[in-house]
Amino acid sequence: MTLADSDLPALLSAAQQLRAKHKGTIISYSRKVFLPLTNLCRDYCGYCIFRRDPDEPGAHTMTPEEVLRVVKKGEQLGCTEALFSLGDKPEAIFPEMQQTLRRLGYKSTLHYLEAMCDLVLRETKLIPHANPGMMSLEWLRRLREVSPSLGLMLESTNANLPAHADRTPDKLPAKRLAVIEDSGKLGIPFTTGILIGIGESLEDRVDSLFAIRDLHDRYGHIQEVIVQNFRAKPGIPMSNSPEPTEGDMLRTTAVARLIVPDMNVQAPPNLSSPNYPRLLDAGINDWGGISPLTPDFINPEAPWPHLHQLEVDTQARGFTLKQRLPVYPEFLENATQRSPRSALHLHDLADEYGFARSAISLTALPEYVPAVHNQ
Repeated sequence: MTLADSDLPALLSAAQQLRAKHKGTIISYSRKVFLPLTNLCRDYCGYCIFRRDPDEPGAHTMTPEEVLRVVKKGEQLGCTEALFSLGDKPEAIFPEMQQTLRRLGYKSTLHYLEAMCDLVLRETKLIPHANPGMMSLEWLRRLREVSPSLGLMLESTNANLPAHADRTPDKLPAKRLAVIEDSGKLGIPFTTGILIGIGESLEDRVDSLFAIRDLHDRYGHIQEVIVQNFRAKPGIPMSNSPEPTEGDMLRTTAVARLIVPDMNVQAPPNLSSPNYPRLLDAGINDWGGISPLTPDFINPEAPWPHLHQLEVDTQARGFTLKQRLPVYPEFLENATQRSPRSALHLHDLADEYGFARSAISLTALPEYVPAVHNQ
């Protein structure tokens, strides 16, 4: 991780060799709609532009009608994933969220999330993937019935990051690792990863990647490891903090491939644009979720590349771009057994190799689709 720039090509070459050995030449992505179910959150992370207090401009909790409207538009564009992202337990500190939930008819944000995932399954062909923050063992068990894969970023094993210094009860690494472990006990295909550039050391990054690998070695359930780079934005406490350089991102991603050689390693292209094709040099085999409809509400300043351009750029480096489902092919059998409510959707949308069976080609997607905003 501390090697000189002159040694970077050797590190990248080692990462590429491991990807070739374990993943071949397919680079996958998931065509999704991004559903910010609520941006109210009880955590105040220094790097986050997504969260809101109830009285702040843009504070919003989606209604069931809004959820369904976005998902059905995404279905028309060949999306197969309904990604639910939301603030962590806002009702714990905001009476306004308690009132919203009562009006909608639910006891908690997680109860509402569960119902909206069920709504997506009942009314569309899309498959929910939920990132709701902290979850108990019981909630993991409940949510897997309507969301066959789940996610929670570890971010870092460093418990003393300045980015988490102010009112972030859900960011304690031990708590997050416990959720990831509980998901393993339940056999849930799980997404996690690290966030770099938030005050952690290089050693912290390595420790975090090893912590993820150790849990996967024990339970075999982590379907992807994300390396995500911090992006500075106006209006956040870390607005003047330096972003990771391209070289920093390449080093960290390549080291991730070395630590988890046979796992799926992902880096989001929109956070490294316009030079995102270089991430392929660092050994990734997945671009993550890309939407032809909705923006990245977590990083709204960073639009996703058009999917046809992503395909062109991927092919230019000798790879084949393949659309996958929110559940990776090698985890499909397990997911269908453990999430019978989603099994029919998974079966209908998967091709013989476990990738997505989409009737809409990338070239058929419009050059511009007005984004569906709720903020």
